[in-house]
Amino acid sequence: MSNRDTKEVTRWHKEPYAWLLILFPALAVIASFVTLRLAINSYDGLVTDDYYKKGLEINRVLERDKRAQALGIDADVRFDPFAHTFTARMRAIDVNALPPSLRLKLMHSTRAGFDRDLTIERTTDGSYFAILPQLAPGRWYAQIETDDWRILKSLSVHR
Repeated sequence: MSNRDTKEVTRWHKEPYAWLLILFPALAVIASFVTLRLAINSYDGLVTDDYYKKGLEINRVLERDKRAQALGIDADVRFDPFAHTFTARMRAIDVNALPPSLRLKLMHSTRAGFDRDLTIERTTDGSYFAILPQLAPGRWYAQIETDDWRILKSLSVHR
């Protein structure tokens, strides 16, 4: 009797090493389909086409920040994620110089496609109020501005 006759022959699909060799390429194929689905379904926004022009405008933006500091303008902002409301209580050296409405730019920290531009109106108590659209979770920057000045605040949106 030879050695060959005494060995038990097992099928490939009953061998654990065969499945281990199949597992890693199969996981790579599944992960590539998940990545493809994420790439198709999510919008990252485009890099601005006029980046050079935007770069030249940076000095004007910095002047607006300095103008807000010179006027003593600052804000306490509150965001209610359940009611989708934004409230800004403005402070300034001359409170009467604040306009009846301000522009509010909500900028997502990583996804430019989620950015929103709104107008916030002054209420009877002197604060500014707006009802917001549904915001994606993450860190947001609120830019409150006029043509002459701007201030930046940050918000966090959780689900």
